[in-house]
Amino acid sequence: MTLISLIQQVNIDEKIKNAPDNGYLIGIWIGYILPFVVLVGIAYLLYSRAKKRQNDL
Repeated sequence: MTLISLIQQVNIDEKIKNAPDNGYLIGIWIGYILPFVVLVGIAYLLYSRAKKRQNDL
């Protein structure tokens, strides 16, 4: 896992400096935030299913 994260390390500041327009900046921001949003969504789904299962017992 750490090997993959080292290979995929991206310099966001450099991308922002070289951005041609604001649309590109929005795309960078969405691409940076989207993985965290997906992980939070999955965590909430697992939490709610576990809580529902506990209440059914």
